[in-house]
Amino acid sequence: MALGISPDQHSPRHLHEVSDVLELRREHRLQQVMPALHDLLADDSSSGRHLLVLTDARGEILWRVGSPEELRRADRLEFSEGADWSEAGIGTNAISEALVTGRPVQLFSAEHLVRTHHEWACTAAPITDSATGELLGVLDVSGPLDTISAVTLRMVRCAVRVAEAPLGAPDGGTPLGGLSPGRASRQAVRRPVATVESLELLGDKPAAVLADGSRVPLTLRRAEILALLDSRSQGWSAEELAYELYGDAGTPQAIWTEMFRSVHAGRYTVESNTYWFTAGLVGRSGSGRVLWLLHEGHVADTLGAYRASLLSRSGTLAVQLLRDQLDLAVGSTVRSSYEAGLLFEWLSTDTGAADFEAVEALDRLVGRGDARYRYLSFRASSTLGNMGSNPTVTAT
Repeated sequence: MALGISPDQHSPRHLHEVSDVLELRREHRLQQVMPALHDLLADDSSSGRHLLVLTDARGEILWRVGSPEELRRADRLEFSEGADWSEAGIGTNAISEALVTGRPVQLFSAEHLVRTHHEWACTAAPITDSATGELLGVLDVSGPLDTISAVTLRMVRCAVRVAEAPLGAPDGGTPLGGLSPGRASRQAVRRPVATVESLELLGDKPAAVLADGSRVPLTLRRAEILALLDSRSQGWSAEELAYELYGDAGTPQAIWTEMFRSVHAGRYTVESNTYWFTAGLVGRSGSGRVLWLLHEGHVADTLGAYRASLLSRSGTLAVQLLRDQLDLAVGSTVRSSYEAGLLFEWLSTDTGAADFEAVEALDRLVGRGDARYRYLSFRASSTLGNMGSNPTVTAT
């Protein structure tokens, strides 16, 4: 207020016309990371409810992305390109606080000085050259109060780390979308971006397999997201994924955070808040290979590939349904083959052990006098008994 900013004033000072800002963008170092930040944080679909804003080191807005409705709401506050959102330009706000403190900040409602900003919540963090410490600008996510949460702060901090990795590299850095981007040192050497070649989603130890053959473990939650992405070619919105994984308490922000940190970064596409795999990763998971083998009629190869259930530790209903569908697809294909060898192999696996329809099919092919049939029938009865089921076929 000592600088002459009134709580009843909502007009920031304007340092450049919008047409001049276009030229400033071309010359600014943040130009190279803006496309990645757009993919990570922006939602310019018709239903988008938050803005992505990127300023220079003084607090002048250079980029602004959002839905038409949110852009109109921002225009009424002159929250637009060329405006100065530093402390001296408009008073206390998340951008100015990030500039003053040098730390990520989050401001809600009346924490903003100007009263017309009280319907907004804003999250901002400084972006620096990780090699020199030079301040380059501020990343901000702003929207109505009900669209911003504590998760947004983690999301913005994570996006800043992703952006700073190439900015600190001596030659401009590696492309965004590699594995676990970290802070580059002054002596950093450019290395090829690790490429995810396939996903191991069968069994209880999910992992991403890189081009060099190494495995990067995945958390169960991250693996569940990847399993859902792998199951639907038309993609999933963040809202859909949040509901499937967290129920009514799920928020898109939780999904965004997981996607930012995910080991397969760069191998999915984001458009209007929708996620799906790029062509290079489609069908490259264990379950995807099983389904392809089934489609091609390679039943024996299918059994060789399907040695464990989809994410066997997952209790999420959506994943359980995918797991059951895969079990049923493999089981029905093996049973319809009418080949005793394949039935023996299927019933010997943990996944097929309780398939009593396969036991009955084997009975018709080899008879109950076959020693292997008697063993597998007894095993199926024991498996179902341990599951609390009542088998319709008993061992003899």
